[in-house]
Parts: sequence; C-alpha cells; structure tokens
Amino acid sequence: MKIVVLDGFTLNPGDLSWDALKALGDVELFDRTPPDQVAARCADAEVVVTNKALLPREVITALPKLRFIAVTATGFNIVDVAAARERGIPVSNVPLYGTRAVAQLTIALLLELCHRVGLHADSVRAGDWVKSADWSYWRHPLLELDGLTFGVIGWGRIGQATADIARAMGMKILAASRSPKPPQAGVEFADLETVFRRADVLSLHCPLTPDTKSVVSAARLALMKPSAFLLNTSRGPLLDEAAVAEALNTGRLAGAGLDVLSAEPPKADNPLLTARNCLITPHLAWAAKAARARLMATTVDNVRAFLAGPPQNVVN
Repeated sequence: MKIVVLDGFTLNPGDLSWDALKALGDVELFDRTPPDQVAARCADAEVVVTNKALLPREVITALPKLRFIAVTATGFNIVDVAAARERGIPVSNVPLYGTRAVAQLTIALLLELCHRVGLHADSVRAGDWVKSADWSYWRHPLLELDGLTFGVIGWGRIGQATADIARAMGMKILAASRSPKPPQAGVEFADLETVFRRADVLSLHCPLTPDTKSVVSAARLALMKPSAFLLNTSRGPLLDEAAVAEALNTGRLAGAGLDVLSAEPPKADNPLLTARNCLITPHLAWAAKAARARLMATTVDNVRAFLAGPPQNVVN
C-alpha cells in the first residue's frame, strides 16, 4: 500500500511520530508540495494524506491508483469531494481533534484585546514601571467582559465550547445557527442581523460555504456597535477583509482578533495587516501539541479503517 503525505510539516515539525502510519504501508513523506508537483508525487499512491495541498478534479482524475484521501484537518474544501465521489474514492476528515484548543485561542485573542497583556508586559520590561511616578498605569483602555453579550455565528462544537468559556466570564450568549436549535439554558438564538446588531463581541465559528463567504460584509459591519470586537478563528474568507479594515481604521469597529486570513501566508498588501487595533496570529489555534497528537492519531485511524473497511469520518 503506497501512502503519500503531501504536506506533513505543520502537523509534525518533529515533535510527533509517523511510525503508526508507516506501519500501515509504504509511506512517502513530504514537508510541503507545490501545486504543480502534486500529481507527480501522487502518481503511484493508493492513499493520499493532505492538509492544505489542493486535490482538485484534474489531479484526482489523473491518479488511476488513488483509492482513499485522508485530510489532516476538519475543513476539507481543499479536496474536490464531488470528483472523488464520482470515482468511488472516500474522503475522510478529522472532526473533533481541536475543539478545546481553538476555543482557548479564541478567548486568548479576546483577552488580549481587553487587557493588552503583551503590551503591558513589554512596557514593564522596558523599564516604564520602574520609572513610573505611580504604583499603577495602563497604556491602553481596559475592558471588563462581565455582563456583555458574546455573539456566536455557528453553533457547532467549537462555537459552543467557546461560548462556555465566555459564559464562565459572565457574558450573555447570543447565537445564530444554520438550523433551528432547541431551547438551551443560558443561550438566546437569533437571526444573523440581530446577532451582529447586539453583540459586544462577535465570534465566528461556521464553515466556509457559498452562503457564509463574506458573511462579515460592509452592510453587516454597519449594524455592529462601534465598541464591538470581532473574532475569527474559523476561515479567512468569512470576512470581507477590506470592509473590516476600513471599519477598524474609521472607528466603526473597536478591534479584531484574527487567526485566519483569506490567503495564507497573506500577501503583503492585505489591509488587515496594518489595520488599527487588529491582532493577527498565524493560523495556530489548531496547533497545540495535544491537539496535533489527536489529529495524527485520528488520521491514522481513518487510514486503518479504510484498509479494514468500512471507512470512517467520510465527508463525501
């Protein structure tokens, strides 16, 4: 069984082991694979493992030996799942590995917007407190979250886990979901526009679909409170990035905490890179070692299940 891993470095930069996967077949590992080399590297593969390396229709149809695709992520938009289905090739993802890790990073971005811990720690290290005439000072307005409204777009596992943390800090939970939800204690469900209008903090936890692309548009940003914060640890194209940058720069939005952008790595001219009060981390919410270990283990389980039949976590 020939197994090709197209882009294994971000999953395992050296602190995990591929041995469990190697026990299942002849594994060829690549740290990264440029788009123009995907087909050649997969030519003899029966199983392809990918994270962000694209498998479009033209590549899938050019691989006669391909029998199974394992995506080392929850999102699977990098694979043309319809083309795979037409050839009877199951595509599996990893749905549960990073729920708590992503929720934790989402709240970390929020708390940094509220307290600017890094800014103040750097100030102390630079000697500002030693030189201060007062016993306390702050370089940025500080925000208490208790009693404010935490708006969630997408009431899946990660949205709910993030809301649990926000609720523990005394926030009121207001959520929008694609499908009707039964009443839940401590959660108010509303339509998108209501959530945009009422949220003091708006956090995105929905998948990228044609309906959710640019869900944060100029029109919806105009509904938001000028004092509100925007958080996105889901997918970059959920934002109209130019509109968000303009809202930040003109004071229509108080701040943003983002772990994802529309292109990754971003282009140097992405307006969010220089936008006012915009904190950006390099798509690392998923990357805690414990979360990556679960991701690796489930990916191996997905391949093992395919070989034994029937496959699990199939998305097509």
